[in-house]
Amino acid sequence: MCGIVGKVSRQGPVDPEALARARDRIAHRGPDDAGLWRSADGCVGLGHRRLSIIDLSAAGHQPMVSPCGRYVVVFNGEVYNYLELRQELERLGCRFSGSGDTEVVLTAFTHWGPDCLARFNGMFALAILDQGTESSPRRLFLARDRVGKKPLYYQHDAQGLRFGSELKTLDTGAGLDLQALNHYLALGYVPADRCLARGVRKLPPAHAAEYLPGTGVLRVWRYWSLPALQAAAGADPQALADEAQALLLDAVRIRLRSDVPVGVLLSGGLDSSLVAACAAQAAGRTIKTFTISFPGTRYDEASHALQVARHFATDHHVLELPQPTLSALDGLAPLIDEPIADSSLIPSYLVSQMTVRHVKVALGGDGGDELFGGYSDYTTALQDAARWGGVPMAAMRAVADAAAWLPAGVRGRNRLAALRGGPLQSLVWGSPYFDRGLRQRILGGDARAALGVDYEAPEQFRLGLFLSGRDPVDSMTRTHFGSILPDDFMVKVDRASMAVALELRAPLLDVRLVEFAFGRLPSAWKVQGTDSRRLQKLLARRLLPPSLDLNRKQGFSIPLNEWLRSSRCAELQQLRTSLPGCIDQREVDRLIAGHQQGRANGGRLFALMMLALAARNLGWNP
Repeated sequence: MCGIVGKVSRQGPVDPEALARARDRIAHRGPDDAGLWRSADGCVGLGHRRLSIIDLSAAGHQPMVSPCGRYVVVFNGEVYNYLELRQELERLGCRFSGSGDTEVVLTAFTHWGPDCLARFNGMFALAILDQGTESSPRRLFLARDRVGKKPLYYQHDAQGLRFGSELKTLDTGAGLDLQALNHYLALGYVPADRCLARGVRKLPPAHAAEYLPGTGVLRVWRYWSLPALQAAAGADPQALADEAQALLLDAVRIRLRSDVPVGVLLSGGLDSSLVAACAAQAAGRTIKTFTISFPGTRYDEASHALQVARHFATDHHVLELPQPTLSALDGLAPLIDEPIADSSLIPSYLVSQMTVRHVKVALGGDGGDELFGGYSDYTTALQDAARWGGVPMAAMRAVADAAAWLPAGVRGRNRLAALRGGPLQSLVWGSPYFDRGLRQRILGGDARAALGVDYEAPEQFRLGLFLSGRDPVDSMTRTHFGSILPDDFMVKVDRASMAVALELRAPLLDVRLVEFAFGRLPSAWKVQGTDSRRLQKLLARRLLPPSLDLNRKQGFSIPLNEWLRSSRCAELQQLRTSLPGCIDQREVDRLIAGHQQGRANGGRLFALMMLALAARNLGWNP
């Protein structure tokens, strides 16, 4: 796991000192080594910060140049099937000098070109420079993994192309992108290729790009998509469970490959417990597990995690947080650039801090909800659709519009406001942050006018994902897989772990499991009626302690509403002067006052805190 930066200039040589400064702004991502490379004419520069996981020797140093000297790579991530790919390439006559996956990635590209991406099973963001020949022009190839586990930001203009693992590596002096802010307020994250900084884009998950400096042309394309659901009617559930179990076990097995110690983040929920079960089986040794505890609160899952840890005889570690405070954010705050409003970033960061004292790599349970139907939203939407199926859509829309005028945080407001497209589309039109009505209040009049017809763009983005499904459950899971998973949860995992130089791996997001879950698993074996995670529960009955509660759903959450109320929102009060000028401070006052009166505005207030932190760190004045 590492950090990468690069610049391709069309206007003279790259300044190596400036490139090194950009690289070292993300030194937290790779404290073990640093590298810099420039082309002979000085017009291309690549930089790398290394977190040594596989092949700890100097043979893994980056930027890495191919033996022929034509290709140069900077690579962030891991390709877990690198041993199998190496053997295949050796059969084709390729030779290797080291034992790491970066050399395999570079050799695969030199042999197969961009088609090598179809063979990679891993998490990555990479850049490969082809210096060209007399008959082939210089070009830069960029790519990001299928799920979006590793980030890649870039700027493209007449001067050339710049890229980096985090926004702080690029020039953000142009200020705020209003459309991206609109998306952030609505969703709690900035999705797809958008970026909060004007003039910066993100390479979306499962996309590649090619830049030709000779012409200045950048071409971006999708190299992989979710398969269409083609599940056979009457599929044997035990056969499906057999296949899922074999896939998960192998996904865990190849993610245990490392030249440094590996552990498991164990919340005690279904996803992380299944990962721990497979790790205990595949490792052939005692595994280390890690969890976080909030004693005396409903968020405390330490007892469930301990139950699983004892069952598999793991070396178990618990971090207790007995006092309500947001001060834990202090260590992470200077690293925030593009914000996410997900408050579970805090416990993710804290458990990463604890974990990295014992291991350098950890496996987590991310992805299970999206693949196997774990969110309560799914059963709620199906129940509401059955209950209110006879209500005319016009009446639901009227109820939603009326609810939008209620004060933020009033109990039941969000659920009613989400009915604008009917119960099944509630995850499209609803938001724990700022829905259509609340954005009308929090954004100043000039900003609302500037957005114009694009005001509903966040909802339309999610609606497009929803409409790609074959049935309601397929639609809902695809919506989450294409939005909140890559642009919230994967960002949270990346930022929290990389802040302390810990590599986190997600076996449930192995491409083979993803394609199985979306292509061949019937929706009825994800969610049916009030029963969710039906296939995972079959696996749990095979692999987990019989007494474990399989219907719980918590994850790494914090008592955010209580924490903010106990401090009287002091954390936001200290930061609010850094909020963008288009944010209506009067509405911020109303949100704080309502929260102190008992309304549930914690998520909205935290979203504003993270926005203010990002604006402050990026040097944007209100």
